[in-house]
Amino acid sequence: MSALVVVFLLMDATMKLLALPVVLEAGGPLGFAGAQVARRLGAVLLACTLLYAAPRTAVFGAILLTGYLGGSVATHVRVGSPLFTHALFGVYLGVLLWGGLFLRDAGLRSLIPFRTKR
Repeated sequence: MSALVVVFLLMDATMKLLALPVVLEAGGPLGFAGAQVARRLGAVLLACTLLYAAPRTAVFGAILLTGYLGGSVATHVRVGSPLFTHALFGVYLGVLLWGGLFLRDAGLRSLIPFRTKR
């Protein structure tokens, strides 16, 4: 699960860093016009993703990525994007992100235990 999230976010960060035309076209209506803005978002996303991918900083990276994805959700809600396909995509990715971290980090599992009926 974590690998899927990391690969997707690395691809997204790379596209933003390269300021590909598709990124610039999609960012305009959202209020993120220009290559400089795309590159800055890409740099932030890359840093957060690398922190998430490294085992020692994975929880910190997950917290930072949750904030980044929350901004994405807020932006899409603000401009009236379709709810389930666009606005909530950051939520879907966040669930995968934390689910993957939960499965690979015993410390996190001990903080959030699931209890069974006895």
